[in-house]
Amino acid sequence: MTDVIIQPKIHTIQDYESFIAERANLDRRFELIHGEIVEKLPTEEHALIAAMIVHLLMSHVLPRNLGRVAVEPRHQVPGDQHNARLPDVAFTSTERAQPVVKQGGVPQMPDLAVEIKSPDDRIREMREKADYYLRNGARVVWLVYPDSQSIEICTLNIEGTLQITPLAAEETLDGGAILPEFSVTLGDFFKVS
Repeated sequence: MTDVIIQPKIHTIQDYESFIAERANLDRRFELIHGEIVEKLPTEEHALIAAMIVHLLMSHVLPRNLGRVAVEPRHQVPGDQHNARLPDVAFTSTERAQPVVKQGGVPQMPDLAVEIKSPDDRIREMREKADYYLRNGARVVWLVYPDSQSIEICTLNIEGTLQITPLAAEETLDGGAILPEFSVTLGDFFKVS
């Protein structure tokens, strides 16, 4: 007797759109990751950290007209039929901003994507997300780790591989070239109680 290996169905953007439009899924959040539909299940801690990051970014971005900050906007790279990503927080510069998308996904990656680790996320998966964002147009990714109150700043180095710079809560995070003059003590991200 031969063991039969059943391969999971690889979903397309069209499958994903149909799935999220189903009545049972209207109030839930899903991403399409390499053809797999994955539900996002953030905790209250996750949501509070995201809100603090949005607050800190908006306080800097709006007065300087630097671009847009959004919570869980869907981003899809044209031609990629197997990915629809929802970074927890995204910043897109004024120079790259397209007309506001009212249905479907933004047809490009943001300049900055922020992913906050949920309890069931694996670090390897977080870094794979960062790599995907960067290889498809993001300039920097912040991976936020609530348990250790740290982040990893991810970029691609000149060889095109993922470069990770860790920061601890007492260190200062700056916005680099995409967020000029933005500077915050990283611990401010975690002031949630």
